Amino acid sequence: MELKDERDIAAPPQAVWAALLDADVLRQCVPGCTEMDGNADDGFTATVVQKVGPVKATFKGEVTLSDMKPPYSLTIAGAGKGGPAGFASGGADVVLTPSETGTLLSYDVNAKVGGKIAQLGSRLIDSFASKMADQFFDDFKKVVEGGGEDAPAADAPAEEKKGWVKRLIGSKD
Repeated sequence: MELKDERDIAAPPQAVWAALLDADVLRQCVPGCTEMDGNADDGFTATVVQKVGPVKATFKGEVTLSDMKPPYSLTIAGAGKGGPAGFASGGADVVLTPSETGTLLSYDVNAKVGGKIAQLGSRLIDSFASKMADQFFDDFKKVVEGGGEDAPAADAPAEEKKGWVKRLIGSKD
C-alpha cells in the first residue's frame, strides 16, 4: 500500500523538523499510541493499540529515522508485532519545503501487514492505513500549530495560548 499527500503547516521548517524528532509530539500524533520513548539518534520504541475490522491488537515496535537532511527531509521507518494478530511495518519519506504560510510537509507512505490482519483483505487494510496516515499528519499539524493536548484551555488568556512551536522558539512580540 502506498499513499502520498501533503499538509501546509503554519510554522517554520525548523520548528516542524524539531517536532518530527520529539517523542512527546509523536506520541500525541500516532493514533492509539500509549507509550513512546527514545530519541531521533537511537530510535523510538512505541506501544500502539489499534482495531482493524474485528481484530484488536497491541503492537510493540520500533521507529527509526534515517536519511536526515535537517530541516528539509527524512525517512521514518517502523515495524511492530501484535502477537497473534500479526505484524505491521512501513515507512514514510517526509519532505519539508518553506511556503508562504510556513512549511509544506509532503509525505510518501508505504505499509505492509501480515498475520490475521492481512487476512482481512487489501481494501480494508488500505483504507485503514490511509486513515491512520491522514490522522497522524492531521494531528501533527494541530500539535505543531498549537492545538495538541499540551495547548492551554480555550478560555485561557491570549498571551498564554502559545502553541508548541511558539513555546519552542519563543514569541517575537
